[in-house]
Amino acid sequence: MSAHSLEVRGLVKDFRLRNGLKLSTLRAVNDVSFTLVPGRTLALVGESGSGKSTIARIIAKLEIPTSGEVLLDGETTRFRGDHSAYRRQVQMVFQDPFASLNPFHSIAHHIARPLHIHHPELKPAEVRDRTVALLERVSLGATYLQRRPHELSGGQRQRVAIARALAPGARFIIADEPVSMLDVSIRVGVLNLLAELQRDEGLGVLYITHDLATARHFSDEIMVMYRGDIVERGPADDVILNPQHDYTQRLREAAADPDRLGQLRDEVRAELAKER
Repeated sequence: MSAHSLEVRGLVKDFRLRNGLKLSTLRAVNDVSFTLVPGRTLALVGESGSGKSTIARIIAKLEIPTSGEVLLDGETTRFRGDHSAYRRQVQMVFQDPFASLNPFHSIAHHIARPLHIHHPELKPAEVRDRTVALLERVSLGATYLQRRPHELSGGQRQRVAIARALAPGARFIIADEPVSMLDVSIRVGVLNLLAELQRDEGLGVLYITHDLATARHFSDEIMVMYRGDIVERGPADDVILNPQHDYTQRLREAAADPDRLGQLRDEVRAELAKER
């Protein structure tokens, strides 16, 4: 793949499980490949346990794959050693805004720390100016500098997490279920912010979600993941309006009826139990 891309190639992740004295292998990710490019959002959609977050953790260098590789601008990246240069370009926004911020530190600290790490040449006044600018970029501002995370709402905490991800100068953002733990009333605001940043900053975004509706609205392309495999992919409208795979069709039906989401999970578990 050419420069200016984040490519996942042939990714496989196996987990060893122990049940008493018996060992077994669970393949969480099975030969997954895709490419993120600046200015585009790719959605990775599937139910809990499909392997989505495992892919996110591998890309973020928080997990080591069984096989496969991650290439940044056409160059293979390492999974051991110093990742600072990689993380300057690739950042992650986690699902839980209540757990991803340290409650003992101010909001200023959370934004300034990656600036100190990735841009040590900055003077203290420059760090403060950039911190304020980043908070303003996510519709907060200087009044939040000395607050602690517990003083902010869930949506505001997630905005801080987004500002923190932007601080190193990242070109690629991995957003792992970024609004699933927020109140429904504030989810759209956070997603609109991500979409605006993607357009204005030319970011490449991997949007991981179980929600087909937001995936269609905020993404250029959609990949549907089921039990570790990508079972369908294509332009967002095509995947949602004309799903080809049975699992995608079932996800769409569940999205139309929120009560079906739990039933769908039960159906998938029942199918897995039959195959064991």
